Amino acid sequence: MSRHKRKKITVTKVVVFILILSVLWFVFSFSVTKSKFKNDLDNLKATNRIDEEQVFEEEDFENFPMPIQRYLEGCGYIGKNQMSYMCMSYHDVDFKQGKSGPNLTIDYTSYSFVAQPARIALIDSSMFGIPFEGYDYYYDGIGGMKGVIARYITLFNQTGPEMDKACLATFLSECLFEPAVLLQDYITLEEVDDYHVKATITYGGQTASGLFEFNDNYEYISFTTNDRAVANSDGTMEYVPWTAACSEYRTADNGIKYPSRFQAIWNYPDEDFIYFDGEISSINYRR
Repeated sequence: MSRHKRKKITVTKVVVFILILSVLWFVFSFSVTKSKFKNDLDNLKATNRIDEEQVFEEEDFENFPMPIQRYLEGCGYIGKNQMSYMCMSYHDVDFKQGKSGPNLTIDYTSYSFVAQPARIALIDSSMFGIPFEGYDYYYDGIGGMKGVIARYITLFNQTGPEMDKACLATFLSECLFEPAVLLQDYITLEEVDDYHVKATITYGGQTASGLFEFNDNYEYISFTTNDRAVANSDGTMEYVPWTAACSEYRTADNGIKYPSRFQAIWNYPDEDFIYFDGEISSINYRR
């Protein structure tokens, strides 16, 4: 073989190798899940907004249950701007995919919107060194949860009426961090006693409710509901009591006090199963 031919073959191999690397880079760097999350987020930011610039005033909540009034005052919301949406960020969360599923360390970012109840959340992690991403959503009255490995392989994709209701209940559990939600027509509050308030949300043909609990400082410490279903290993859905637990309150630079630790717990008859245990890195609000 001539020197010229050998050189031509070598150049061809290099070009092919570069093309293969380019394809692999695109395949393993582009994320369908993250792209979907970003597109939905952009749409929600553009369409789900409170138009008027207002601040929270005591008069806005004068007919609300007493624990809610004390919570809002104690946590510094009175006098602050009302929000159109909220972003909550977590890093290095201990996350368990069911009692028999793998344990992961995840980053978790959620956005919740006010004008119409909507919530989307992105999970970013890895399994055995392979990227794992999850997308939880409640959008236009439809809820679901999807898990993807290697950015293209779907591990699970849970949808249906049970997920619609579950995701609506999750939105409700976080509404005290986003008090503009409390002023919307789709939510009602009922005082049970000095430390408990029942909340009910109705939207998209679904209704979910739960019980907020406060401590002696009127910090929100837990939310319990019977309106979230868990997916069993055989694919069936089962309604199990569910609790969101908040603790370790701190005051942010904006003067608002919020918990730095959040846990999500399935209250099975035989035991409480904590499947989400993380530290809230930040809560940010936008108009």
